[in-house]
Amino acid sequence: MLPERRKTALAFHAKDDIPEVRRDVFRLLMRHEVKFYAIIRDKVALATAVRLRNETDPNYRYNENEVYDALVSRLFRDRLHKAGHHGVVFARRGTKDRTHALLVALDKARANFFHKWGVRGDGAITVRAASPFEHGGLQAVDYFLWALQRLYERREDRYLSVIWPKFRMIMDIDDVRAKAYGEWYTQTNALTLDRLQEGPGDIGTSGQATEHTA
Repeated sequence: MLPERRKTALAFHAKDDIPEVRRDVFRLLMRHEVKFYAIIRDKVALATAVRLRNETDPNYRYNENEVYDALVSRLFRDRLHKAGHHGVVFARRGTKDRTHALLVALDKARANFFHKWGVRGDGAITVRAASPFEHGGLQAVDYFLWALQRLYERREDRYLSVIWPKFRMIMDIDDVRAKAYGEWYTQTNALTLDRLQEGPGDIGTSGQATEHTA
């Protein structure tokens, strides 16, 4: 709790918080009208895809931002047509200002939704980057993603089971055992330990927690 440690005194962070604090944060999340959505990529599957692309295009180089922006577009595709205004806060990553790139990714998400469903979302989109201590929603997302990561990487489901009622959709796009586009987990198709693919993987996640849409 010492401010100079730049941990819990500054912001809640599931990896750093002690168990007693973590328990109370989970309890707090359950008391609020939070809805959580996430999209997952398996880094082993991603590395395989990069190698295959290099075989046909030797000049291709893996770009982390390219992958992140594609995940953002897919995660938000079905979320941007229901309101007159959408305020989106992204966790600040690195020192480069990527606000414009993320706005482009969201515009692409809306265009993809129109292409698929013929419904156009005209609400304004504002984007800003922030550190977790500047926005409580980012701290909530951290806790949801931490619980999700513990399930995938450590095969530990006790944290996810506590806050699963707040999950609305988990898009595991590399789990193609049943469908070519991946597996979508929802409240009617719950993500549980026995549903995972065999073998722990190293996952990359992007998540969104919403309290309200204006």
